[in-house]
Amino acid sequence: MKAVVIHAAKDLRVEDFTEQRADHVGKAEVRVRMKAGGVCGSDLHYYNHGGFGTVRLREPMVLGHEVSGEVTEIGAEVEGVAVGDLVAISPSRPCSGCETCNRGLPNHCENMRFYGSAMPFPHIQGAFRQEMIVNASQCAVANGLTPGEAAMAEPLAVTLHGVRRAGELLGKRVLVTGCGPIGLLSILSARLAGAEEIVATDLSDFTLDMARRIGADRTINTGTQPDGLSEFAHGKGTFDAMFECTGVAAALNPALDAMRPRGVVVQLGLGGEMPLNMMKVTAKELNLRGSFRFHEEFATGIEAMRKKRIDLSPLITHRVGLEEAERAFQIASDRSSAIKALIEFD
Repeated sequence: MKAVVIHAAKDLRVEDFTEQRADHVGKAEVRVRMKAGGVCGSDLHYYNHGGFGTVRLREPMVLGHEVSGEVTEIGAEVEGVAVGDLVAISPSRPCSGCETCNRGLPNHCENMRFYGSAMPFPHIQGAFRQEMIVNASQCAVANGLTPGEAAMAEPLAVTLHGVRRAGELLGKRVLVTGCGPIGLLSILSARLAGAEEIVATDLSDFTLDMARRIGADRTINTGTQPDGLSEFAHGKGTFDAMFECTGVAAALNPALDAMRPRGVVVQLGLGGEMPLNMMKVTAKELNLRGSFRFHEEFATGIEAMRKKRIDLSPLITHRVGLEEAERAFQIASDRSSAIKALIEFD
């Protein structure tokens, strides 16, 4: 079968890939013919830079972890998933046996097997391939959605987890810094959780326009309006919660002035080391919370989409075929014209 394989920075190939055990579906497994895959920021790091931080490619690796497909075969003990179902596939595979899993924190599993990751060696191969055998427990039935919408379940789960980390949002005022896919999904997730007012910031008019389109009450281009948040800093501040989705200190620190005392700052953006003004955090008694991956939120997001409580279709701006996969990476790298680029496998 064909797969999207990264060999080095800017060396992406659609080539033959052999699944080690493609001839056998276990009793709790399913075989899936892939339909769609979304290019994620981490995929772009591998494509543009050969890795991120200390994580570097040391062997060819299939990319991709935002995927959906059609079930073509099921194991003897599989329940709740049938042949012909469209499923979103969670790339998160905790071991369920380590101390952290046993403490109820599977997203922090000590032996996590996450698709398309060069952190361990040998690398964990990803999901941009024509067919996969996966655990039935990884599958969320997505019938009624498009394959592209189903593939968006993974980044949506990231932001639903972030919203849970923020706590009660009903009637609250929310700031979202950064309107890439995670920022835009944070807007939708915060609204789903009952946020009363949402303000979004970014440097791109294109992404800010999308933020308004999906429900942000107000947007601010902090490139052309560097003091755009100053009006929200009057008194002791305006916002009850902030979702920081850039991973850049230049976005985080000025926004702290606009936070109310004891407000909650959820850090979703992963950009490496970020200097932080701890005096502002201390003086305002701000709650600074990290948010990493997801678990049960994966299925929650699929159900929210199936029940029409959340619509991700506007975020899918580009689609390309498998043989043109590299073009999807090039498109996704241009934030002036793309939100989510999808690879369609058939």
